[in-house]
Amino acid sequence: MTTLLLNGRVHSPAQPDATAMAVRDGTVAWLGSDDVGRAQFPQADVVDLDGGFVAPAFVDSHVHVTATGLTLTGLDLRHATSLRHCIDLLTQHARTHPDGVLWGHGWDESGWPERTAPTTEDIDAAVGRRAAYLARVDVHSAVASTALREDAEGLAGAAGYHPQRPLTADAHHLVRAAARALLTAGQRDQARRAALDAAAATGIVAVHECAGPQIGGLEDWLELRGLEHGVEVAGYWGEAVTDADHARGLLDRTGARGLAGDLFVDGALGSRTAWLSEPYADAPGECGNTYLDEDAVTSHLHACTQAGVTAGFHVIGDAAVGTVVAALARVVAQFGAPAVARCGHRLEHLEMVTTAEAEQLGAWGVVASMQPDFDALWGGPTGMYAQRLGGDRAAGLNPFALLASHGVPLAFGSDSPVTDMNPWSAVRAASHHQTPGSAISLRAAFAAATRGAWRAAGVRDGVTGTLVPGAPASYAIWEAEDLAVSAPADSVQRWSTDPRSRVPALPRLEPGVALPCCRQTVHRGVVIHG
Repeated sequence: MTTLLLNGRVHSPAQPDATAMAVRDGTVAWLGSDDVGRAQFPQADVVDLDGGFVAPAFVDSHVHVTATGLTLTGLDLRHATSLRHCIDLLTQHARTHPDGVLWGHGWDESGWPERTAPTTEDIDAAVGRRAAYLARVDVHSAVASTALREDAEGLAGAAGYHPQRPLTADAHHLVRAAARALLTAGQRDQARRAALDAAAATGIVAVHECAGPQIGGLEDWLELRGLEHGVEVAGYWGEAVTDADHARGLLDRTGARGLAGDLFVDGALGSRTAWLSEPYADAPGECGNTYLDEDAVTSHLHACTQAGVTAGFHVIGDAAVGTVVAALARVVAQFGAPAVARCGHRLEHLEMVTTAEAEQLGAWGVVASMQPDFDALWGGPTGMYAQRLGGDRAAGLNPFALLASHGVPLAFGSDSPVTDMNPWSAVRAASHHQTPGSAISLRAAFAAATRGAWRAAGVRDGVTGTLVPGAPASYAIWEAEDLAVSAPADSVQRWSTDPRSRVPALPRLEPGVALPCCRQTVHRGVVIHG
């Protein structure tokens, strides 16, 4: 069966001025002009694009599917503007949802006038004797009602416990597990489907699920893995191993693609749990949390490299990044850089990285799986990063240009539900970084959210994530503003829009311009949205 898409604009390096595309049996068969296409495929099913823009579909390199769905179907607090507003939203939600655990996500006190997090007392006043779990936006701390705290066995003796303030570290993991246990199988299934439907509606055909024993647990991951949906799920399991047999056995048990993702070396800056070499500017004496030391990181990397398995870590603070790079150096010294590069090891977030570290990571082929919207939300001279670190340290965060200039493979995602899954938002954020000199070009950002994310998942055939003859027909059709004619002035690369350069145009993504709207999403020739 052949489908012929006509009267559009096709983003393809093989044919930069193409206005039509033919798809046969899930594969791109041809690109060119409308009149040639009509003659070449007389029996094809014709789709009139009416000027629509066709581009390779996106891949989100870091998501939490069930948690995303619970935010979509539950209480989304990312738009709360104050402590009072947050509690009012919770109170209203409790009234309209009289049964079951109250699951909320997204409060961020760094943008509130009080800059004060909710307390257990605040939550109890809103929900009474009901179980309520409200995760901070970075999901590295949460406030919980007394009723839920009582369900979490051993909570009072766990690291990160406080009777009133948000829970962190082990205490957070315990209370989240208690909240998760109160969800029904139907609620979990509804949440997952809502999340994957939302992904497809934003032009995403594949996501990298970052699962693990401290995230959603094995049951949640296996249920997601067994779900039939058009969006492809590449799973990573964040659990440390000590030898190659352990690594192989854990992969067999979980069916994951690698032992990577959210294997925590540290926490997050917003919750002051990221591991820093110098104290937080707004919390003197505090340097965050350390969950894995250099020996533990080295052991995991050694085992996975020996087994030929992708390893990786959640790493944000500069002390955490330094620890992982030092461990990688030890493993490279034993196995050699080519063996390490073949495994496709990856680091999630990688927000605080030096020039020397970027050079080493590039030489070793270590993937940086990053979330550009972090800078859009928390960067700049008055953002959360500056509050936590001071202006000088904050200005060095998320250095996309630095990493790209040293050949570090980039893959972009959302860390949803931490930020919204809309991939155009991430592309815009990466190409309009709030720190001058840290942005990359629009095209480099788009590549990191398409080809780069496929490659981070081990798909390295050279064509997946592009629209060229022979590539999988995974694409989205968009309504967009005029196509861009230039990259941002401070981009690390310059791109010509002359058709002879074989570099196709992209939609304009300047701040204030409406993001493209997805008409249809297709994965390997099958329509999954629209």
